[in-house]
Amino acid sequence: MTAQKRFLFFLIILFPLLISSCGDDDDEEDLIGKWYRVSDFDGLARGDASSFTIGNKGYLVCGYDAKKRLSDLWEYDMDMDFWTQKAGFPGAPRNSAVAFAINGKGYLGTGFDGVDYLNDFWEYNPSSDTWEQKSDFPGSARYGAVAFGLDGKGYIGCGNDGNYLKDFYAFSPSSNSWEQIVSIGGSKRQGATAFVIDNMAYICCGQNNGDYISDFWKYDPSTGLWTQLRDISNTSSNDDYDDDYNIVRTNAVSFIIDGTAYITCGENNVSLRSDTWKYSPATDLWENVSKFKGTARTVAVSFSNGERGFVVSGKSGTYRFDDIWELHPYEYDDDEY
Repeated sequence: MTAQKRFLFFLIILFPLLISSCGDDDDEEDLIGKWYRVSDFDGLARGDASSFTIGNKGYLVCGYDAKKRLSDLWEYDMDMDFWTQKAGFPGAPRNSAVAFAINGKGYLGTGFDGVDYLNDFWEYNPSSDTWEQKSDFPGSARYGAVAFGLDGKGYIGCGNDGNYLKDFYAFSPSSNSWEQIVSIGGSKRQGATAFVIDNMAYICCGQNNGDYISDFWKYDPSTGLWTQLRDISNTSSNDDYDDDYNIVRTNAVSFIIDGTAYITCGENNVSLRSDTWKYSPATDLWENVSKFKGTARTVAVSFSNGERGFVVSGKSGTYRFDDIWELHPYEYDDDEY
């Protein structure tokens, strides 16, 4: 065979591979969503912080900067794109606590202070910029729990107190009291992710004994019951809707935009994640969207007013972050690939 014929032969062999490669790139370019970096966090870079959102203000509190645990509180104005330091959290400095908002006030509890797991519980009033201690969380002291505010009550559950947990408790601000509710179904977990859409709470992700959790649950406060939804990994045997699912992880962040949930960042085995997934409650299906544009990271926090979603802080190895990014879900990122 002549040199020219050999060259043509190899071109024929490689042509389908080149076409396939171009097709994959086109698929990636079609992922919707564009991330914008906004005004960097004014405080110390950190991971393992906690956050809650009240109106168009996001609040970041506590965390760990790789040297010490923190207790400062910062407010982010979504409209004006600037940060203001607020009254510091008066409890023990901590990381891996949980926080949520109810009726215009923020709440924070549990966590780890470097020596002990914690179960104290606090309320923040943005109108007076003051903190008030409330009734202690009645479950075991823990870190890595998950929490949400829903229908005028706050909920905390799961986490780790030396063992993985799945118990759940509801807090009533009006009576400053707690009650134990039905435990989440499926696996015990720490580092899970929660979000609320249309007065329903959803919990997914997390880890248990080295495994990354794939079951997915919805909580209805009107019945007090949990319902299992479709898994977030490729576990169906006859359907193809989940063939490309690669969602399982721990210490991810979530936020809501226009009735749709987004999950991004976190970690899985030794890999940090930047891929982002969009969940539609109407179909109980997930869609891969444009990946997080900042450095891949874990233990970040998020803000969401229901119309906008932000990711801030987090860590990668020994690095802690102070950048903040906003997702514009209906744009395409021409510069991503």
